[in-house]
Amino acid sequence: MQYQDISTDLRATFMKCSAASISTQLIRRGLRNVAVRGVRPLKAGLPPMVGPAFTMRYVPAREDIDAYGSGGDPTNVQRLAVEASPAGHVFVADCRGAADIAGIGSILARRLMLRGLKGVVLDGGVRDTTSVAQSDFPVYCAGPAVPPNYAGHHAADMNVVVACGGVAVYPGDIVFGDDEAVVVVPRHLAEEVAADAAEMERRERFLYQEIENGRSIKGVYPPDEDTMRRYREAIDSGAAT
Repeated sequence: MQYQDISTDLRATFMKCSAASISTQLIRRGLRNVAVRGVRPLKAGLPPMVGPAFTMRYVPAREDIDAYGSGGDPTNVQRLAVEASPAGHVFVADCRGAADIAGIGSILARRLMLRGLKGVVLDGGVRDTTSVAQSDFPVYCAGPAVPPNYAGHHAADMNVVVACGGVAVYPGDIVFGDDEAVVVVPRHLAEEVAADAAEMERRERFLYQEIENGRSIKGVYPPDEDTMRRYREAIDSGAAT
């Protein structure tokens, strides 16, 4: 199966955005359920995470299948997914919101990083969080969890549509994460959402400075025509970047 990364230019445009601005652009297009619930970055302050989704789906474990040592089974979908996940992508795991079971640990996270992935998102727990957080590899999760995945999970499928934090994630959707949130952008909307969100960020930096300079909210937020005239002048002069 072939997997398609995003272009360098599109990734660079997304890197100028925030989860908030992307969410706003998606809402303007009628998509409201885009922010993955209940996940936080294990390490704050990293650059934004962005890449197409490579997905894996967990179902509840069953004792006759999932036991100590089951990770060595050559058909283990979790291990297969880690080795199949392509560079430039974000590994997204559907853990059914089970925060008390680890969906991944430090060794698998390290393998994903060395394979060139851009990050991991799972609506469940992570073990070895101290070790994971020592790297600059973005991992978004529900928090620390000691029990290994087979204590409650069975990896059933990969590269299929999943639910992560209440959001539908289709393979190839663009996953963006910053210190505030993780949002999911349908692939076919990626170019226009990124461009409009980056422009929104530039405009809001200008509006913030207008407030810093003592202007009233009235006419600035939202901007009226006079404010937009000043904004266009600032762009032309290079003052709005």
